[in-house]
Amino acid sequence: MAVQKEAHSIKQLDLIANDIRKDIIKMLEHAGSGHSAGPLDLADIFTALYFDILKHNPKKPLWSERDILLLSNGHCAPVLYAAMAHSGYFDRKELNTLRKYGSRLQGHPERLKLPGLENTSGPLGSGLSQACGMSLAMRMNMEQQKRWIYCVMGDGELNEGNIWEAVMLASKYKLYNIIGIIDRNNIQIDGSTEDVMPLEDLKAKWESFGWHVQEIDGHNIESVIDACSMARAITEKPSVIIAHTIPGKGVPFMEYDFHWHGIPPNSDQAKEALRKLRTLDGKIRSGDE
Repeated sequence: MAVQKEAHSIKQLDLIANDIRKDIIKMLEHAGSGHSAGPLDLADIFTALYFDILKHNPKKPLWSERDILLLSNGHCAPVLYAAMAHSGYFDRKELNTLRKYGSRLQGHPERLKLPGLENTSGPLGSGLSQACGMSLAMRMNMEQQKRWIYCVMGDGELNEGNIWEAVMLASKYKLYNIIGIIDRNNIQIDGSTEDVMPLEDLKAKWESFGWHVQEIDGHNIESVIDACSMARAITEKPSVIIAHTIPGKGVPFMEYDFHWHGIPPNSDQAKEALRKLRTLDGKIRSGDE
C-alpha cells in the first residue's frame, strides 16, 4: 500500500508548527494541568516527523510497513496529540479533551487508547529500550527491516540508567534502524540539567557508546529533515540527533524558564501566549488586535 505524501514547503511546515503550538496552549489551558515548555519546543520536530519524515498513513494506523515513532518523555504528549490531529489521525476538536476523565488523550500516552500511538510512556527512560525490543523483533522478519524507529527523548530523562543500558544494547547489536532524537532544551523539573545532573559532553558520551551522532538546531525544520535523512544512510550503527531547542519556544514569557516545565498557562497567560503565536511575536498584525 503506497502512501502519497503531500509536499510541503519549509514555510508551510513552519506555519503548521506554529498552529500546533497554538493548539498546545489551548489544550493545556482547557485541561488546567500539564506540561508547557517541552511540548512547545518540540513542535518543529514533530511537524517535520509527521509531515515529511515518517512513512505513515493516518487512515491505516496499523499499516504493517509504517515507521514507528516512540515518545519516551511521555509528559510531552500534547505535542504528539496535536501533531497527530493535524495530520489526520483524529478530529482536532478532540484535543480539548486532554487529561479529562475517559479521554483518549491522557496526560501520558496510553497505546491502546488511541490508534496511531506506538507506545505507552510515563516512567522516564523507557522509550529507547522499547525501540531496541522493536528493532530486534523486526530483525527476525526480512520484510520488516525496511522500517525505521524514531525515539524522541528528553535530555532530563538521560539521568535514567535504563537509557544507557539501551544505548549499549543498540550499539552491541548494531540496531541501525533506530534513530534517537534528544530534545536538548537544558531544563528539567528542578532546574537546569547542568545543575541537576550535568550531561555534557553529551555528543562525546553517545559517540563513546558507538552511536553516530549529529547536533542540530531543533527549531530549523530543514535541519531536522536533513539530519534524519543522514541518519537513515548510516547502516552500521544506531544514530542519535541532539536537537538543541528553547524550552517554551514561541511564547516569550515561557522561553528558557524551567518553571514552565510542568505547569499549564492560566486563562490570561493563555490569551497572551496565543496573541504572541498568532502575531509571531509581533512580526505580523493579528486580526483580533
